[in-house]
Amino acid sequence: MKRHLIGIGGVGMSALATAMLRKGDEVTGADRNLATPNIRFLERLGVKCFPDDGSGIDGDTDEVVVSTAIEQTNPGIAKAQDMGIEIVHRARALARTLSGHKLVAVVGTCGKSTVTAMLGHILAECEMDPMCVNGANVVGWEGAVRYGEGDYAVAEVDESDKSLVAFNPYAVVVTNSSTDHYSKEEMDEVFDAFVKDVKGPVVDGRKEPGEMDVNAPGRHNRNNAFLAYRMALALGCDPAKAQAALMTFRGVERRLQRYGSRVYDDYAHNPEKLKAMWTTVKAAHPGGICVIWRPHGYGPLRKMLDSLARMFNSTIAPEDRLLLLPVYDAGGTARRDVNAEDLAAKVPGSIVVKDLDAAFDWIKAHDFAAYVTCGARDPELPALARRIADEKGT
Repeated sequence: MKRHLIGIGGVGMSALATAMLRKGDEVTGADRNLATPNIRFLERLGVKCFPDDGSGIDGDTDEVVVSTAIEQTNPGIAKAQDMGIEIVHRARALARTLSGHKLVAVVGTCGKSTVTAMLGHILAECEMDPMCVNGANVVGWEGAVRYGEGDYAVAEVDESDKSLVAFNPYAVVVTNSSTDHYSKEEMDEVFDAFVKDVKGPVVDGRKEPGEMDVNAPGRHNRNNAFLAYRMALALGCDPAKAQAALMTFRGVERRLQRYGSRVYDDYAHNPEKLKAMWTTVKAAHPGGICVIWRPHGYGPLRKMLDSLARMFNSTIAPEDRLLLLPVYDAGGTARRDVNAEDLAAKVPGSIVVKDLDAAFDWIKAHDFAAYVTCGARDPELPALARRIADEKGT
Protein backbone atom coordinates (compact mmCIF):
# COMPACT_ATOMS: atom_id res chain seq x y z
CA MET A 1 0.00 0.00 0.00
CA LYS A 2 1.17 3.53 -0.82
CA ARG A 3 0.18 5.94 1.93
CA HIS A 4 0.64 9.72 1.79
CA LEU A 5 0.83 11.68 5.05
CA ILE A 6 -0.02 15.39 5.09
CA GLY A 7 1.92 17.32 7.74
CA ILE A 8 4.51 14.54 7.81
CA GLY A 9 7.13 16.73 9.50
CA GLY A 10 5.24 16.83 12.79
CA VAL A 11 6.60 14.43 15.38
CA GLY A 12 3.39 12.42 15.58
CA MET A 13 3.06 12.07 11.82
CA SER A 14 6.76 11.36 11.29
CA ALA A 15 6.54 8.61 13.91
CA LEU A 16 3.52 7.12 12.13
CA ALA A 17 5.39 7.30 8.83
CA THR A 18 8.35 5.45 10.34
CA ALA A 19 6.12 2.76 11.83
CA MET A 20 4.24 2.30 8.55
CA LEU A 21 7.52 2.02 6.67
CA ARG A 22 8.84 -0.62 9.06
CA LYS A 23 5.58 -2.54 8.71
CA GLY A 24 6.07 -2.72 4.94
CA ASP A 25 4.06 0.19 3.52
CA GLU A 26 5.33 2.58 0.86
CA VAL A 27 5.19 6.05 2.40
CA THR A 28 5.29 9.58 0.99
CA GLY A 29 4.39 12.85 2.65
CA ALA A 30 3.93 16.58 2.41
CA ASP A 31 4.71 19.46 4.75
CA ARG A 32 4.77 23.25 4.75
CA ASN A 33 8.37 23.19 5.97
CA LEU A 34 10.72 20.74 4.29
CA ALA A 35 13.84 21.94 6.13
CA THR A 36 13.20 20.44 9.57
CA PRO A 37 15.20 17.67 11.30
CA ASN A 38 12.21 15.30 11.13
CA ILE A 39 11.94 15.73 7.36
CA ARG A 40 15.65 15.13 6.92
CA PHE A 41 15.38 12.00 9.07
CA LEU A 42 12.48 10.63 7.01
CA GLU A 43 14.28 11.33 3.75
CA ARG A 44 17.27 9.35 5.03
CA LEU A 45 14.88 6.44 5.59
CA GLY A 46 13.75 6.73 1.98
CA VAL A 47 10.47 8.61 2.46
CA LYS A 48 9.92 11.09 -0.38
CA CYS A 49 8.62 14.41 0.96
CA PHE A 50 6.80 17.02 -1.13
CA PRO A 51 5.64 20.62 -0.68
CA ASP A 52 2.19 20.93 0.86
CA ASP A 53 0.49 21.62 -2.46
CA GLY A 54 -0.96 18.22 -3.37
CA SER A 55 1.86 17.38 -5.76
CA GLY A 56 2.84 14.25 -3.83
CA ILE A 57 -0.51 12.56 -4.48
CA ASP A 58 -0.84 10.58 -7.69
CA GLY A 59 -2.70 7.66 -9.21
CA ASP A 60 -0.62 5.18 -7.23
CA THR A 61 -1.62 6.70 -3.88
CA ASP A 62 -3.94 4.33 -2.02
CA GLU A 63 -4.64 6.46 1.04
CA VAL A 64 -4.09 9.96 2.42
CA VAL A 65 -3.54 10.34 6.17
CA VAL A 66 -4.27 13.58 8.03
CA SER A 67 -4.42 14.84 11.60
CA THR A 68 -6.97 17.17 13.12
CA ALA A 69 -4.49 20.03 12.66
CA ILE A 70 -4.85 19.86 8.85
CA GLU A 71 -7.53 22.24 7.54
CA GLN A 72 -10.17 20.91 5.17
CA THR A 73 -9.00 23.53 2.65
CA ASN A 74 -5.59 21.85 2.37
CA PRO A 75 -4.64 21.28 -1.31
CA GLY A 76 -3.76 17.65 -0.65
CA ILE A 77 -7.18 16.94 0.84
CA ALA A 78 -8.86 18.63 -2.14
CA LYS A 79 -6.80 16.59 -4.60
CA ALA A 80 -7.49 13.32 -2.78
CA GLN A 81 -11.21 14.07 -2.80
CA ASP A 82 -11.14 14.88 -6.51
CA MET A 83 -9.32 11.60 -7.22
CA GLY A 84 -11.55 9.53 -4.98
CA ILE A 85 -8.68 8.54 -2.66
CA GLU A 86 -9.66 7.56 0.88
CA ILE A 87 -8.73 10.09 3.58
CA VAL A 88 -7.94 8.56 6.99
CA HIS A 89 -7.32 10.23 10.37
CA ARG A 90 -3.90 9.65 11.92
CA ALA A 91 -5.34 7.89 14.98
CA ARG A 92 -7.18 5.34 12.86
CA ALA A 93 -4.07 4.76 10.74
CA LEU A 94 -1.90 4.25 13.83
CA ALA A 95 -4.42 1.86 15.39
CA ARG A 96 -4.41 -0.19 12.18
CA THR A 97 -0.60 -0.19 11.97
CA LEU A 98 -0.36 -1.62 15.49
CA SER A 99 -3.25 -4.04 15.15
CA GLY A 100 -1.02 -7.12 15.11
CA HIS A 101 0.01 -6.47 18.72
CA LYS A 102 -1.70 -6.11 22.09
CA LEU A 103 -1.80 -2.32 22.42
CA VAL A 104 -0.74 -0.64 25.65
CA ALA A 105 -2.02 2.92 25.25
CA VAL A 106 -0.47 5.75 27.26
CA VAL A 107 -2.80 8.72 27.78
CA GLY A 108 -2.86 11.77 30.06
CA THR A 109 -2.25 15.49 30.13
CA CYS A 110 1.46 15.37 31.01
CA GLY A 111 4.22 12.78 30.83
CA LYS A 112 2.83 10.58 28.03
CA SER A 113 5.97 10.60 25.90
CA THR A 114 8.27 9.89 28.82
CA VAL A 115 6.11 7.07 30.23
CA THR A 116 5.82 5.54 26.74
CA ALA A 117 9.59 5.64 26.33
CA MET A 118 10.27 4.27 29.82
CA LEU A 119 7.77 1.44 29.42
CA GLY A 120 9.11 0.56 25.98
CA HIS A 121 12.65 0.50 27.36
CA ILE A 122 11.67 -1.71 30.31
CA LEU A 123 9.85 -4.21 28.08
CA ALA A 124 12.81 -4.31 25.69
CA GLU A 125 15.26 -4.91 28.55
CA CYS A 126 12.97 -7.69 29.78
CA GLU A 127 13.29 -9.33 26.33
CA MET A 128 9.67 -8.73 25.32
CA ASP A 129 10.65 -6.93 22.06
CA PRO A 130 7.82 -4.36 22.00
CA MET A 131 6.74 -2.25 19.04
CA CYS A 132 6.71 1.36 20.27
CA VAL A 133 5.38 4.55 18.68
CA ASN A 134 5.93 7.68 20.72
CA GLY A 135 5.02 11.35 20.50
CA ALA A 136 8.66 12.39 20.90
CA ASN A 137 12.01 11.15 19.67
CA VAL A 138 13.75 8.79 22.08
CA VAL A 139 17.49 8.40 22.54
CA GLY A 140 18.54 5.10 20.96
CA TRP A 141 15.32 4.61 18.98
CA GLU A 142 14.65 5.24 15.30
CA GLY A 143 13.31 8.71 15.92
CA ALA A 144 10.11 8.17 17.93
CA VAL A 145 9.77 4.50 16.96
CA ARG A 146 11.16 1.25 18.28
CA TYR A 147 10.42 -1.58 15.87
CA GLY A 148 9.64 -4.85 17.61
CA GLU A 149 7.94 -8.13 16.84
CA GLY A 150 6.81 -9.05 20.35
CA ASP A 151 3.24 -9.44 21.59
CA TYR A 152 2.93 -5.87 22.87
CA ALA A 153 2.87 -2.44 21.25
CA VAL A 154 3.26 0.67 23.38
CA ALA A 155 1.92 3.91 21.94
CA GLU A 156 1.31 7.46 23.09
CA VAL A 157 -2.33 8.23 22.36
CA ASP A 158 -3.41 11.85 21.93
CA GLU A 159 -6.38 13.27 23.79
CA SER A 160 -6.18 16.78 22.32
CA ASP A 161 -8.84 16.07 19.67
CA LYS A 162 -10.42 13.07 21.45
CA SER A 163 -9.23 10.82 18.61
CA LEU A 164 -8.29 8.19 21.19
CA VAL A 165 -11.72 6.67 20.49
CA ALA A 166 -10.10 5.13 17.38
CA PHE A 167 -8.12 2.75 19.61
CA ASN A 168 -9.20 -0.47 21.29
CA PRO A 169 -6.31 -1.05 23.70
CA TYR A 170 -5.52 -4.18 25.68
CA ALA A 171 -4.07 -2.12 28.54
CA VAL A 172 -3.90 1.59 29.46
CA VAL A 173 -1.69 3.91 31.48
CA VAL A 174 -3.30 7.22 32.50
CA THR A 175 -0.49 9.54 33.58
CA ASN A 176 -2.55 12.36 35.11
CA SER A 177 -5.26 14.89 34.28
CA SER A 178 -5.25 18.68 34.28
CA THR A 179 -6.48 21.60 32.22
CA ASP A 180 -4.82 21.74 28.80
CA HIS A 181 -6.87 21.32 25.63
CA TYR A 182 -10.00 20.95 27.78
CA SER A 183 -10.97 21.53 31.40
CA LYS A 184 -9.78 19.00 33.99
CA GLU A 185 -13.35 17.80 34.45
CA GLU A 186 -13.76 17.14 30.73
CA MET A 187 -10.37 15.43 30.57
CA ASP A 188 -11.34 13.14 33.45
CA GLU A 189 -14.53 12.22 31.61
CA VAL A 190 -12.55 11.40 28.45
CA PHE A 191 -10.04 9.22 30.32
CA ASP A 192 -12.72 7.48 32.41
CA ALA A 193 -14.61 6.56 29.24
CA PHE A 194 -11.40 5.35 27.57
CA VAL A 195 -10.48 2.89 30.33
CA LYS A 196 -14.05 1.74 31.04
CA ASP A 197 -14.02 -1.35 28.83
CA VAL A 198 -10.30 -2.18 28.87
CA LYS A 199 -9.88 -5.92 29.46
CA GLY A 200 -6.21 -5.86 30.47
CA PRO A 201 -4.42 -3.96 33.23
CA VAL A 202 -5.03 -0.26 33.88
CA VAL A 203 -2.49 1.86 35.76
CA ASP A 204 -4.08 5.19 36.65
CA GLY A 205 -1.77 7.93 37.89
CA ARG A 206 -4.77 9.94 39.05
CA LYS A 207 -5.45 7.26 41.68
CA GLU A 208 -2.05 5.61 42.21
CA PRO A 209 0.59 8.29 42.86
CA GLY A 210 4.07 6.98 43.56
CA GLU A 211 7.75 7.40 42.78
CA MET A 212 10.57 5.17 41.50
CA ASP A 213 14.26 5.89 41.09
CA VAL A 214 15.14 6.50 37.45
CA ASN A 215 18.00 7.82 35.36
CA ALA A 216 16.19 11.10 34.63
CA PRO A 217 15.98 14.29 36.72
CA GLY A 218 12.99 15.63 38.61
CA ARG A 219 10.16 14.38 40.78
CA HIS A 220 7.85 14.30 37.77
CA ASN A 221 10.14 11.72 36.17
CA ARG A 222 10.12 9.62 39.33
CA ASN A 223 6.32 9.68 39.06
CA ASN A 224 6.54 8.70 35.39
CA ALA A 225 8.90 5.86 36.26
CA PHE A 226 6.48 4.48 38.85
CA LEU A 227 3.68 4.29 36.29
CA ALA A 228 5.90 2.59 33.69
CA TYR A 229 7.19 0.14 36.31
CA ARG A 230 3.68 -0.74 37.50
CA MET A 231 2.50 -1.47 33.97
CA ALA A 232 5.64 -3.46 33.15
CA LEU A 233 5.01 -5.71 36.13
CA ALA A 234 1.35 -6.09 35.16
CA LEU A 235 2.50 -7.30 31.73
CA GLY A 236 4.78 -9.92 33.27
CA CYS A 237 8.18 -8.28 33.70
CA ASP A 238 10.49 -9.42 36.48
CA PRO A 239 10.55 -6.67 39.18
CA ALA A 240 14.34 -6.65 39.54
CA LYS A 241 14.91 -6.47 35.78
CA ALA A 242 12.30 -3.70 35.44
CA GLN A 243 13.90 -1.66 38.21
CA ALA A 244 17.36 -2.12 36.70
CA ALA A 245 16.06 -1.02 33.30
CA LEU A 246 14.92 2.32 34.73
CA MET A 247 18.52 3.04 35.72
CA THR A 248 19.72 2.52 32.13
CA PHE A 249 16.96 4.65 30.57
CA ARG A 250 18.65 7.15 28.23
CA GLY A 251 15.88 9.70 28.01
CA VAL A 252 13.54 11.40 25.57
CA GLU A 253 14.74 14.11 23.23
CA ARG A 254 13.54 17.60 24.19
CA ARG A 255 12.67 16.47 27.73
CA LEU A 256 15.25 18.45 29.69
CA GLN A 257 17.77 17.44 27.05
CA ARG A 258 21.10 18.80 28.20
CA TYR A 259 23.63 20.74 26.13
CA GLY A 260 26.82 21.00 28.11
CA SER A 261 26.50 21.34 31.87
CA ARG A 262 23.90 24.10 32.24
CA VAL A 263 21.87 24.53 29.06
CA TYR A 264 18.67 22.55 28.51
CA ASP A 265 15.95 22.18 25.90
CA ASP A 266 12.47 21.03 26.89
CA TYR A 267 9.06 20.44 25.32
CA ALA A 268 7.16 22.15 28.17
CA HIS A 269 4.11 23.99 26.87
CA ASN A 270 1.41 24.06 29.55
CA PRO A 271 1.47 25.34 33.16
CA GLU A 272 2.09 21.95 34.79
CA LYS A 273 4.93 20.99 32.45
CA LEU A 274 6.52 24.43 32.63
CA LYS A 275 6.40 24.42 36.44
CA ALA A 276 7.90 20.92 36.59
CA MET A 277 10.68 21.99 34.22
CA TRP A 278 11.38 25.23 36.12
CA THR A 279 11.52 23.64 39.58
CA THR A 280 13.70 20.76 38.38
CA VAL A 281 16.26 23.06 36.75
CA LYS A 282 16.17 25.44 39.70
CA ALA A 283 16.90 22.58 42.10
CA ALA A 284 19.97 21.62 40.07
CA HIS A 285 21.09 25.25 39.58
CA PRO A 286 20.05 27.30 42.65
CA GLY A 287 21.23 30.57 41.14
CA GLY A 288 19.20 32.57 38.65
CA ILE A 289 17.93 30.71 35.59
CA CYS A 290 16.83 32.11 32.24
CA VAL A 291 13.96 30.41 30.42
CA ILE A 292 13.17 31.18 26.78
CA TRP A 293 9.64 30.01 25.98
CA ARG A 294 7.61 30.03 22.77
CA PRO A 295 3.84 29.42 23.01
CA HIS A 296 2.96 26.65 20.56
CA GLY A 297 -0.38 27.97 19.31
CA TYR A 298 -2.80 30.88 19.48
CA GLY A 299 -5.70 28.79 20.76
CA PRO A 300 -3.73 27.15 23.61
CA LEU A 301 -2.25 30.50 24.66
CA ARG A 302 -5.69 32.11 24.68
CA LYS A 303 -7.13 29.28 26.79
CA MET A 304 -4.20 29.08 29.24
CA LEU A 305 -3.32 32.78 29.48
CA ASP A 306 -4.45 33.31 33.07
CA SER A 307 -3.25 29.93 34.36
CA LEU A 308 0.14 30.50 32.72
CA ALA A 309 0.41 33.92 34.34
CA ARG A 310 -0.46 32.51 37.79
CA MET A 311 2.07 29.72 37.42
CA PHE A 312 4.90 31.99 36.24
CA ASN A 313 4.22 34.59 38.93
CA SER A 314 4.29 31.95 41.67
CA THR A 315 7.36 30.14 40.30
CA ILE A 316 9.81 32.73 38.96
CA ALA A 317 12.28 33.94 41.59
CA PRO A 318 13.62 37.53 41.56
CA GLU A 319 16.96 36.32 40.18
CA ASP A 320 15.30 34.41 37.32
CA ARG A 321 14.21 35.74 33.94
CA LEU A 322 11.53 34.70 31.44
CA LEU A 323 12.00 35.57 27.76
CA LEU A 324 8.84 35.19 25.68
CA LEU A 325 8.98 34.50 21.95
CA PRO A 326 6.00 35.13 19.65
CA VAL A 327 3.52 32.29 19.17
CA TYR A 328 4.80 29.62 16.80
CA ASP A 329 2.79 30.26 13.66
CA ALA A 330 2.36 27.20 11.44
CA GLY A 331 0.00 28.98 9.05
CA GLY A 332 -3.60 28.04 8.50
CA THR A 333 -6.74 29.80 9.66
CA ALA A 334 -6.02 30.29 13.38
CA ARG A 335 -7.31 33.45 15.12
CA ARG A 336 -4.25 35.61 15.69
CA ASP A 337 -5.72 37.89 18.33
CA VAL A 338 -3.39 36.92 21.19
CA ASN A 339 0.39 36.75 21.46
CA ALA A 340 3.37 36.88 23.79
CA GLU A 341 2.76 40.53 24.69
CA ASP A 342 -0.56 39.60 26.29
CA LEU A 343 1.16 37.14 28.61
CA ALA A 344 4.03 39.51 29.34
CA ALA A 345 1.53 42.12 30.51
CA LYS A 346 0.43 39.66 33.21
CA VAL A 347 3.94 38.53 34.25
CA PRO A 348 6.00 41.44 35.62
CA GLY A 349 9.66 41.25 34.70
CA SER A 350 9.18 39.05 31.65
CA ILE A 351 10.69 40.19 28.37
CA VAL A 352 9.28 39.78 24.86
CA VAL A 353 11.89 39.10 22.17
CA LYS A 354 10.94 39.21 18.51
CA ASP A 355 12.73 36.05 17.34
CA LEU A 356 15.38 33.47 18.18
CA ASP A 357 18.25 35.73 17.13
CA ALA A 358 17.00 38.50 19.42
CA ALA A 359 16.76 36.01 22.28
CA PHE A 360 20.33 34.89 21.64
CA ASP A 361 21.60 38.49 21.53
CA TRP A 362 19.93 39.23 24.89
CA ILE A 363 21.39 36.09 26.45
CA LYS A 364 24.90 36.91 25.23
CA ALA A 365 24.79 40.04 27.39
CA HIS A 366 23.42 38.37 30.56
CA ASP A 367 24.77 35.57 32.74
CA PHE A 368 22.71 33.00 34.62
CA ALA A 369 23.35 29.73 36.41
CA ALA A 370 21.38 27.84 33.74
CA TYR A 371 19.41 28.41 30.54
CA VAL A 372 16.38 26.58 29.15
CA THR A 373 14.78 26.81 25.72
CA CYS A 374 11.28 25.36 25.67
CA GLY A 375 8.10 25.06 23.65
CA ALA A 376 6.15 22.37 21.85
CA ARG A 377 6.48 22.98 18.13
CA ASP A 378 9.35 25.20 17.01
CA PRO A 379 11.99 22.84 15.53
CA GLU A 380 14.67 25.51 15.89
CA LEU A 381 14.57 25.71 19.70
CA PRO A 382 17.17 22.91 20.12
CA ALA A 383 19.47 24.79 17.75
CA LEU A 384 19.14 27.87 19.97
CA ALA A 385 20.09 25.73 22.99
CA ARG A 386 23.24 24.60 21.17
CA ARG A 387 24.12 28.20 20.30
CA ILE A 388 23.73 29.24 23.92
CA ALA A 389 25.90 26.34 25.11
CA ASP A 390 28.61 27.28 22.62
CA GLU A 391 28.43 30.96 23.64
CA LYS A 392 28.49 30.34 27.37
CA GLY A 393 31.19 27.70 27.16
CA THR A 394 29.16 24.98 28.82
